[in-house]
Amino acid sequence: MDLFSQIEEPEREELKRLRKELEEANYKYYVLNMPTLSDREFDEKMHRLQALEAQFPDLFDPKSPTQHVGSDLEKPHPTSPQGEEKGRKAFETVKHKYPMLSLANSYSREEIEDWVRKLPSSAEIVCELKFDGLSISLWYEHGILVKALTRGDGVQGDDVIANIKTIPSIPWRIERDDVPDFFELRGEVLLPWERFEALNKEREEQEEPLFANPRNAASGTLKLQDPREVARRGLEAYLYYMLGDNLPGTTHYERLETAKQWGFHISDAIKVCHSVDEVMAYIAYWDTERKNLPVATDGIVLKVNNLAQQEELGFTAKTPRWAIAYKFPAEKQLTLLKEITYQVGRTGVVTPVANLEPVQLSGTIVQRATLHNEDFIKSLDIRPGDRVWVEKGGEIIPKIVGREKPTPSCSTDGHRQSDRAELFTLSREGDGFTFPTVCPECGTPLVRVEGEAAWRCPNEAGCPPQIKGKIEHFVSRKAMNIDGLGEETIDLFYQKGLLHNIADIYDLKLEDIAAQERLGEKSAQNMLAGIEASKQVPWARVLFALGIRMVGETTAKKIARVYNNIDTLQWATTEQLCAIEDVGPQIAENIVAYFNDMRNLEILERLRQAGLQFEGEAAEGPQSDKLAGMSIVISGTFAHHSRDEYKAMIEANGGKNVGSVSKKTSFILAGENMGPEKRKKAEDLGIKLLTEDEFLKML
Repeated sequence: MDLFSQIEEPEREELKRLRKELEEANYKYYVLNMPTLSDREFDEKMHRLQALEAQFPDLFDPKSPTQHVGSDLEKPHPTSPQGEEKGRKAFETVKHKYPMLSLANSYSREEIEDWVRKLPSSAEIVCELKFDGLSISLWYEHGILVKALTRGDGVQGDDVIANIKTIPSIPWRIERDDVPDFFELRGEVLLPWERFEALNKEREEQEEPLFANPRNAASGTLKLQDPREVARRGLEAYLYYMLGDNLPGTTHYERLETAKQWGFHISDAIKVCHSVDEVMAYIAYWDTERKNLPVATDGIVLKVNNLAQQEELGFTAKTPRWAIAYKFPAEKQLTLLKEITYQVGRTGVVTPVANLEPVQLSGTIVQRATLHNEDFIKSLDIRPGDRVWVEKGGEIIPKIVGREKPTPSCSTDGHRQSDRAELFTLSREGDGFTFPTVCPECGTPLVRVEGEAAWRCPNEAGCPPQIKGKIEHFVSRKAMNIDGLGEETIDLFYQKGLLHNIADIYDLKLEDIAAQERLGEKSAQNMLAGIEASKQVPWARVLFALGIRMVGETTAKKIARVYNNIDTLQWATTEQLCAIEDVGPQIAENIVAYFNDMRNLEILERLRQAGLQFEGEAAEGPQSDKLAGMSIVISGTFAHHSRDEYKAMIEANGGKNVGSVSKKTSFILAGENMGPEKRKKAEDLGIKLLTEDEFLKML
């Protein structure tokens, strides 16, 4: 090999490595919903790969990530984790009528200015918010929705129409004379911040992996097999482009206005700009104002307005030349990682937490951030004493995205920074990060199940956080709903020896409760009344309250429909359990293991003797169709029934529960202390408010 070839060899290897890295990153982003690179890191690697492929044309490969968009098509993958995929199925794959490409990204306003100045002088530019969700293509024939395709690989996508039909703002039928025989609308499927936080809170309670951001949550939700679960999560959609033959209008903006008239959800934050200054003003305004939006945005999209000019400018292999995206810079700060502490959850999962030197981000002081698990810490190569970059994920959730690495340069004291970097590296290698081998609470050796990222304490019956966590879950509102037994009271009763497991709740005595600090006879009476009332909680909620690992509220309902008493469930096999909708092998194994544990059987027998509902009714269809076709929002507090009971009534009578107010909302079931924003939006849209008495009378 000559000298020139020796010099080239590392760059050729880099090219091959980058292709592999980017394909893996695409798969994790689009299919697994587990992003491993930031958008900027991904684009930087992509630009480097493009430069290397130009340098080595003999290595051209049509399958390279530079030649196609990332794919969200369902396919098996050796690194696929346990989680959302248990509820997925193989969707029908359909070829797009028009290729569904991605947008070129820009991270500086200077690049945007250059792009604008290269356009024809007569070009108008439409500026739109870049919603951070999942791309969707809606096909309408004779005004009827017939297909709903994901981006897929840009050439073909998965048809998720059953799940798309759960989104209230997407019409199934358009009854207008001016609608063409066929047209396609493209847009973004989103999970609003409010619903995202609620969903992650549910998953946190079940100690399931949290979604990294609303985009990942929306993507995972849209690929679930049960449309009822999709509807419960409350997806939203914004539409932003129309395609087809013989469509009205000669500009992009005109077509969006037409789509709005046809009843489609088009953002109001769209503006036609005529100069670079107008574009920059739009970007500056939304860089701040977007933080007040109910959904996640990560940038601005610029499109040439005139459709003839769009056609003239054309496309590259991956992107249209007539559009570009400007990505907002993520707000991040450098701070000191003072210490890593460890929290033990109710199912024994040990979660590392970063304790930081306080730093201000997006108007709030950040002192703590989750580090998820051992693999996450090692991937970032961080440890106490490092200076780390902290970023607000979606302006809400603080996360550590990397550490500061010394860079070679000359310093003012005459020493080369590279020498310091070498010493720094050596010192870090001598003090490497190691995850604890024993539980920080009870000292039990930790275990790690094959295929899972988390370390777990197996001492369920003797580890204090697990004992108290199980009791807290059992008494929570969506489980047994026992007032008065909050976190502090449970901790007090545990310390005093009154509570060691959930069955002990039903052995509490008035005198024992009243004798405790901050409690008296009145508090004791109220608590005992709540405990007594919990004996009427239905079987599905009792099953959820037991805290079987990965059996959440929705899964418990589905299991309870099939096994309508605890005795039949106790003897179910993993194969039988896997036949239940959304119950995968891991959940089935957890249920079988729970009933094989003698300690659990003893607790269940005590609960049975206490009078809990271990039997329910067999599954039935809707009680009536009085609310059929109605989308109903619940807001406020109620006197006669809980919010969950009203949601069940709505579903039982054919209605649909939705989380946000829109023009598609049929009415709002309004209780006391209704949210002012929902009330104002209802007034603006002329949506009727029903009291709970009026609602009950309707049924």
